[in-house]
Amino acid sequence: MAIKNRIAEFEAEMREWRHDFHMYPELCYEETRTAGIVAEKLRAWGIETHEGIGKTGVVGVIRGNGSGDGAIGIRADMDALPMQEVSNPEYKSKVDGKMHACGHDGHTSVLLGAAKYLAETRNFDGTVHLFFQPAEEGGGGAKAMIQDGLFDRFPCDAVYGLHNMPQIPKNQFAIRKGPLMAGADSVTITIKARGGHAAMPHMAIDPIAIGTQIYQAAQTFVSRSIDPFENAVVSITQFHAGTANNVIPGEAMLNASVRTMTKATQTLIKEKFQKLCEGLAHANGIEIECVYREGYPVTTNHDAQVERVVAAAASVVGADAVDTDTDALMGSEDFSYMLEERPGAYIFLGGGDETHTHSVHHPEYDFNDETLTTGASLWAALVEAELPRAG
Repeated sequence: MAIKNRIAEFEAEMREWRHDFHMYPELCYEETRTAGIVAEKLRAWGIETHEGIGKTGVVGVIRGNGSGDGAIGIRADMDALPMQEVSNPEYKSKVDGKMHACGHDGHTSVLLGAAKYLAETRNFDGTVHLFFQPAEEGGGGAKAMIQDGLFDRFPCDAVYGLHNMPQIPKNQFAIRKGPLMAGADSVTITIKARGGHAAMPHMAIDPIAIGTQIYQAAQTFVSRSIDPFENAVVSITQFHAGTANNVIPGEAMLNASVRTMTKATQTLIKEKFQKLCEGLAHANGIEIECVYREGYPVTTNHDAQVERVVAAAASVVGADAVDTDTDALMGSEDFSYMLEERPGAYIFLGGGDETHTHSVHHPEYDFNDETLTTGASLWAALVEAELPRAG
């Protein structure tokens, strides 16, 4: 592999940063310690640093040698998950009920490694904005940074992001043009019927019976309404009703998770839920409230930027270790908000080997340290290729 020599020299430091972040995980918008360490290191390396972007986000600005006005942004997420770590590495989480189960400790360390290298060498012409983002895990930190003027204050011609992937062999990359990860929505349905005695159901309107109709109908939204070649998932994940064995409750509540790869499919499923609830409410003479919440958008890669990051990845690990047509995933990612604002690409860095077999969000997951210099070298290679020095 063509790891940048200077990056290889401080690999041990990168591991130390990652292990420290891992021991002190912080949840959405709580990343004050992590952000403080990031800001401290950036300043120590002579990088212009801005804090408090999108609450706890940090932005570093590195200007290369030359007078070029090109600019790109590279993003890493910093937050952890509300999970208990069950494995016992030497750097195990010291915070009860919190752990870096998605590898954001590694993403942050990868971007810090690239920052240190780029600040030392500045072998590029233009500006690199380093986005250390809070609250990816459901908090919409990317959106918060954008709403805080991210791209007005730090203009970018393109943006790039990376995520580790244990299902991909260590130090290989995977990406695809177009939709890469799904949009993630949620639905809450409240059935307001009429309770009564379980022995006299004719005097009640049973919300459980109506709820089961909603459940069964929802199973056909994808299989009978959407093109089989279109990816979508609808899962009823909660059904709450009743408090006693001999009472028909007056109310029931269902929750659903919806994953889609296109806006048209998202709109279709939203309308399906709303029309189903309206029809059942009318048929039973009751009120059914359907609240559809649009979450993270589809993560859609832009063709030109995919080609650029693929070339950078190939320069680090070789073309044979870069899958350019990987399968799309039904997971979601709030980098999608940045991709709606600027052209860009999101790439997966493989971390799987004989000792790293657990998926992200597993209580025994751990980021693979042997990929740190690979990720940092990718960002360094991308910057030097995207913003080349004249002559």
